[in-house]
Amino acid sequence: MVVRAEDLPGRVRIHEVGARDGLQNEKTAVPTEVKAEFVHRLAAAGLTTIEATSFVHPRWVPQLADAEALFPRLADLGHVHLPVLVPNERGLTRALDLGANRIAVFASATESFAKANLNRTVAESLAMFEPVVTRAKEARAHVRGYLSMCFGDPWEGAVPVHQVVEVAKALRDMGCDELSLGDTIGVATPGHVQTLLAELNEEGVPTDTLGVHFHDTYGQALANTLAALQHGVTTVDASAGGLGGCPFAKSATGNLATEDLVWMLQGLGIETGVDLGLLTDTSRWMAGHLGRPSPSRTVSALSTPPQEQ
Repeated sequence: MVVRAEDLPGRVRIHEVGARDGLQNEKTAVPTEVKAEFVHRLAAAGLTTIEATSFVHPRWVPQLADAEALFPRLADLGHVHLPVLVPNERGLTRALDLGANRIAVFASATESFAKANLNRTVAESLAMFEPVVTRAKEARAHVRGYLSMCFGDPWEGAVPVHQVVEVAKALRDMGCDELSLGDTIGVATPGHVQTLLAELNEEGVPTDTLGVHFHDTYGQALANTLAALQHGVTTVDASAGGLGGCPFAKSATGNLATEDLVWMLQGLGIETGVDLGLLTDTSRWMAGHLGRPSPSRTVSALSTPPQEQ
C-alpha cells in the first residue's frame, strides 16, 4: 500500500555499490564472468548507476584484481553510469585508459581510518587526491568523493560534526561533483544525520551534491535514510542483497540492502525506476554463487512462499 508523505522527494537515484563495495569484502574472488553478469542483471532490473569495480592495487583488494578484464565486458551498458574507485593517479590512468568517465576517490574524516585505509594522514590523503581529481576533471569525468567515518570511528569513537564538514568542504573545493557521506561502522542515528546535513548546508555544501551511504550494524540504515530524504537528499547508496562491509574496519557490517530500500521507497510513493522482482531474483542468484543466503530482509520475505491457510 502506497502512502505518500509530503516532505519527501518524488524520485530517488540509487547508487548501487554491490558489485564493488559488496564483492570486495568477500573472502574469495568472484569470477570475472559472474561479476559481469551481476552488473548486467542489476542494469536489467532498472538500476542506472552501478559502481563497477576498483582500480586499487591487487595487494590491497585482491577480490577486484580483475578490473581491466571486467570493465570492457560492460561496454554494452552505454545507458548506465559505471563509476569506478581509484586510489591515486596510477589507478586513474588505468581507469581512463579503459574509457571510464565516472571516477570515485575514497577519503576519511578521521586520522585513524586514513592511516588504516590509506596509510596516510587526512591531510596527506587529500593532497594525494587533488591531482587525481584535477586530472579526472580535465578528462571530463564526473568525480564522486566518498567520505568515510562520518558518524563514528572504531578507534576514535564519536566523530565531531565540524571535523566531517571540514574534510567534506576540502573534497568539494578540489572539484568533486558529488559527496557520499559514509556511516562506515553503522552507528549513525536520524538526528545525527540531519544535524550533519544541516551544518554542511550552512558551510556552503548544497544538498543536491550529497549522497548517503549507510551500514546496517544497529538496524538504523533505513531510519537514517528516511531522515536524509526528509532533508532533501535524493541520492542513496545501497548494495544488492546487503552485500559488503569494509575490509579495513572489521566492525563494519553489511551495507543497506537495495531491496530493503526499494521496498520502503515504493511504499512512500517515491520513484526509483527499479523492478523489485528482478532485483530480488538477481540477489538470490548472486547469493547462490556466494554459497549463502542474502541478509536482506526483503529478499528473504519475497523468497519465502506464503503459508497455506
